[in-house]
Amino acid sequence: MAAEIVNPGSASGTESAPGDSGEPFDPAFALHRGGKMAVQATVPVRNKDDLSLAYTPGVAKVCTAIAEKPELVHDYTWKSQVVAVVTDGTAVLGLGDIGPEASLPVMEGKAILFKQFGGVDAVPIALATTDTDEIVDTVVRLAPSFGGVNLEDISAPRCFEIERKLQERLDIPVFHDDQHGTAVVTLAALRNAAKLTGRGLGDLRAVISGAGAAGVAIAKFLLEAGLGDVAVADRKGIVSRDRDDLTPVKRELAEITNRAGLSGSLETALAGADVFIGVSGGTVPEPAVASMAPGAFVFAMANPNPEVHPDVAHKYASVVATGRSDYPNQINNVLAFPGIFAGALQVRASRITEGMKIAAANALADVVGDALAPDYVIPSPFDERVAPAVTAAVAAAARAEGVARR
Repeated sequence: MAAEIVNPGSASGTESAPGDSGEPFDPAFALHRGGKMAVQATVPVRNKDDLSLAYTPGVAKVCTAIAEKPELVHDYTWKSQVVAVVTDGTAVLGLGDIGPEASLPVMEGKAILFKQFGGVDAVPIALATTDTDEIVDTVVRLAPSFGGVNLEDISAPRCFEIERKLQERLDIPVFHDDQHGTAVVTLAALRNAAKLTGRGLGDLRAVISGAGAAGVAIAKFLLEAGLGDVAVADRKGIVSRDRDDLTPVKRELAEITNRAGLSGSLETALAGADVFIGVSGGTVPEPAVASMAPGAFVFAMANPNPEVHPDVAHKYASVVATGRSDYPNQINNVLAFPGIFAGALQVRASRITEGMKIAAANALADVVGDALAPDYVIPSPFDERVAPAVTAAVAAAARAEGVARR
């Protein structure tokens, strides 16, 4: 690789807010001044000999070799170590549809997390289109420069179609982190919570609040991993076969979830349930939480306000997790995506399979080990064991499933 992407460091403490108009100092604006990333060469160009090797005429030898044997691009360029972080800015964190320019600080942040936690270089790409086919065509045309594609903050239901079409057209990993990263970390936490209470996944009935990208992916993934049953609720209630207002994605979901045949409200689904998983941002009434089965698990992951406040959840649940860093058991995607991509790139995987994601979740759960406790079912993002464990597990699974190319 002839260059790497680096964090140039935060700005000094003398910055003010936008426009330098004398507003009080804001550390967030100070840190973002000039952007959070830069490109740094990995080879020196100190004299004419270096120049003739790094560029013309020496570079022509490498170009000719790659033209004759295209797979050499992985050995002699940055392709095998770089991921594109692609967004259209339509579903950014809790901000919603803010457009490509406003989404760029988030994409830069994502790229820094790739590097910091997985050693993977990443390039933010914010697209000025929300048309599904235009996004797909653009990413396909950019793909020769990258070893993988991380889709980020693209609104549902378009995110499902965009990911599917890209996976069909590209031979590199395409991964919508808002769906699958969340699902992987959720499964890891759920496995450990079940282990802590002497149960298996097959013994559990879960309820998911939210039928967007994360909710749909979590439901499918948990069932794939062996969960007993799961009901998903949107704003209109339980996603069930008897509803005539479902989108194609939700109709498909209704066919594989809610084996108990429940209909009605979220509160109806929660009665007697073993697990609550919140990815909606709504508020769940305390009586509904109280109606869950004894020893239930509450994963209220909305930010900044969980669907169930941890103080309330602890009255009724044996294990409580949130999406916040100021409470124990944070369900944070950064536990998954750096290692998943690092493992996939390490073996030049053609795609990321369900088996690779399950392997990532199992490895993440295993990091907790003998320290397993109600307030420790998932490790910290700063646990240095996480990324290596996930990377190794994903690489091994890719080889076992025949999608590795080295």
